[in-house]
Amino acid sequence: MRMRWMSMGLAMALGSGPLQAAEPLETVVTIGMLGDVAERVGGECVEVTALMGPGVDPHLFQASARDVATLQRAETILYSGYKLEGQLGDVLERFAEITTTVAVSPAAIGEDALIRVQDAYGIDPHLWMDVSLWAQTLPVLAETFAEARPECAATMRANAEAYGRELAALHDWIAASVASIPEQQRILVTAHDAFNYYGRAYDIEVAGIQGISTETETGVADIRAMTEAVVTRGVPAVFVESTINPRTVQAVIDAARQRGQEVSIGAQLYADAMGEAGTAEGTYIGMLHANTRHIVEALGGTPAPLPEALADWTARWEIPAP
Repeated sequence: MRMRWMSMGLAMALGSGPLQAAEPLETVVTIGMLGDVAERVGGECVEVTALMGPGVDPHLFQASARDVATLQRAETILYSGYKLEGQLGDVLERFAEITTTVAVSPAAIGEDALIRVQDAYGIDPHLWMDVSLWAQTLPVLAETFAEARPECAATMRANAEAYGRELAALHDWIAASVASIPEQQRILVTAHDAFNYYGRAYDIEVAGIQGISTETETGVADIRAMTEAVVTRGVPAVFVESTINPRTVQAVIDAARQRGQEVSIGAQLYADAMGEAGTAEGTYIGMLHANTRHIVEALGGTPAPLPEALADWTARWEIPAP
């Protein structure tokens, strides 16, 4: 998936004459969420290629010969880290010996902000689910790009600051929207544990049927435990994810129904990948906006009005007011 944004700020900075820009920095990223941030920060000084497109599960991703060739052409490689990329991690470590390669999450986010888990991961890698945490990657990207394209440094830092203001507004909007869900029903049941940072940041209990990794096997005991929580709390909806087989969620719904609790499947959520390119959900802001709207509405709340700071984004994608 190739991603390209045009930066009006760069054109303005260079004047009204013909645009004399350096060759775009060939940047390869692993996941779409990182690619979208890289585009917004880098503008036209950076050309971004994302290895993993919509519907691709990074936990299970294996690099093909074509992916390796793409990495070989890159001037800069960005990946999220904390074992998110699974087996690709070994490939990235080898590339770090010959190419500027940055594990963005460890470089940007302090140890005290991490959620530690009792499995092979050790640290929950889904940090983009807390917008205030993911925003901390912006300066790291701006400085990484500035080292490679110093003539664009001022513009890229300005891009990062502007995008940071949008993400701050998004963070506040999510918190206000989730707070509207009745407290008894404020529990997010999903196929796997990708939403723990979301739950902590926005004060909603999160229950994943599987563990952090989608490689984890789901057992009968997991289904029973989740069914008990759904029935006891009167949860009206549980959610499937765009990269996960919905069979475990359906098993919980069927078990709850046998106990007299009707539960619906909420709209599909984006967890480990964004939506299709060329759609609002194919942007990081759109991914979190769609998730929050679906969660809040399905669990009995009302999304808050979108803030003025997101006016450009909502106009671009023709997003109606809630």
